[in-house]
Amino acid sequence: MTHRKNARRLHHWRHDLIELAALFTAVVVADSIAKTVVKGPDGPYLLVFSAIALVATAAFHTWWARRHSHAPPADDPGGSGVTSPLPPDAVSGEAPTPVGDSAGTATSLWRLRTTVRDAPGSLAALCAVLARHGVDILTLQTHPLAEGTVDEFLLRAPAGLEAGVLTREIAAAGGTDTWTERADAHDLVDTPTRVLGLATRTALDAAELPLALRQLLGRCTLRSVPPVSLSGRPTGDHAPVEGVLEETAMRLRDPNGGTLVIERPYLPFTPTEFARARALVELDARLGPRLPRGLDVLTLPEGNDITVRRADQRDLAAARAMHDRCSERTLALRYHGPVGDADRYLDHLLSPRFGRTLAVQTASGRVVALGHLLWDGDETEVALLVEDEWQRRGIGSELLGRLVALAEEAGCDSVYAVTQSSNTGMVAAMRALNLPLDYQIEEGTLVITARLAGRPASAAGPRAESDVATPARPAPDSAGSPTGWRTRR
Repeated sequence: MTHRKNARRLHHWRHDLIELAALFTAVVVADSIAKTVVKGPDGPYLLVFSAIALVATAAFHTWWARRHSHAPPADDPGGSGVTSPLPPDAVSGEAPTPVGDSAGTATSLWRLRTTVRDAPGSLAALCAVLARHGVDILTLQTHPLAEGTVDEFLLRAPAGLEAGVLTREIAAAGGTDTWTERADAHDLVDTPTRVLGLATRTALDAAELPLALRQLLGRCTLRSVPPVSLSGRPTGDHAPVEGVLEETAMRLRDPNGGTLVIERPYLPFTPTEFARARALVELDARLGPRLPRGLDVLTLPEGNDITVRRADQRDLAAARAMHDRCSERTLALRYHGPVGDADRYLDHLLSPRFGRTLAVQTASGRVVALGHLLWDGDETEVALLVEDEWQRRGIGSELLGRLVALAEEAGCDSVYAVTQSSNTGMVAAMRALNLPLDYQIEEGTLVITARLAGRPASAAGPRAESDVATPARPAPDSAGSPTGWRTRR
């Protein structure tokens, strides 16, 4: 942009002296020529012809100056003197077409990531290619590397533009290791605001750390490797305090012990992403164990009050006492076999690194039911255990509805439960969700998957934090459910 007020040249006394000398020289030359012409035989005619030639030259100069002047463009009627012409395309030499937000044009959001040389003009070449295809750049992040720079764009592109075409054009402009994926309206939030939001969620709830890391880094796999295996053997997996970055994997020290392993096979992590992830983990370590405050008091049909609240590893003793009160059949429906070392299993299930846990306790403070929402890679598992004396009172159905609501808040597309085909109570509880269900049966094991998209508003969900008594829904016995540490087949 060029401001007209800054375009005036600064005068100097030397410039004035040169102009004065040129003026005197011109007067002397003109006087000599006039005397020579007047004293000649055709002097008057030559003088007239010279005047005509001078007028014609002045008229031509005026026309030429007006046509090629640097006047403000037509879209600046006020004559502000500020111009911002569009640069020509670096490839075709043609001026790119501005992208408008007309209501009749269908567009889609894309996230694009590519690596370019750290040289002047590299980013300009990418922007020129995007402009030629009518792509609007909404946000841009740069991740400096030892060699080159990773540029991450949020783009609004015409709906008909395919990812393959965009990738080829970016490669022709010098981009390498290009990666694209669809984006949504949530990605329109600028990066500092999004990072602060994730930090706030992590500060309020320790179970939010895995979800915050996944939302920060995109599609990735997060594993929490404990220092000791379920069998009691040391895993030998210890990350240094500063963490380790290994291209497509990063290893950070888990505040709860062990190591957090984050992997993204299709795209290497940048030092900037590593620093952000480490900052979130350090925030979690400084705050220590924490759960969101609040609990709900419900009244069962027979008049007993129960409390539903979040639970973590500090409830291990109460959860183990409930296990001791459960029958072998109830535990078999829950764990599909002998429980073994219940303390280690429960410590794993109650850890916020692997999901969220809801506990149901009586007025005396005794825990009588547990519900687990467990992160299983890109999928989410639900698991229930209700003490024998409290079964068939609607507790299992109440817990299941709340767990599904928590999965929706976490952005999960579906939840699944692994149980035995003979466990009619768990099947009935899943059907009571009023969600599309998929069934898979293999050697007596039943996997029920509920799709959360299009969940009706009347479906079960967590109630607002209140101490007002509300009745729980009656439902079949839903004590059986999958194990949190069992890998889905």
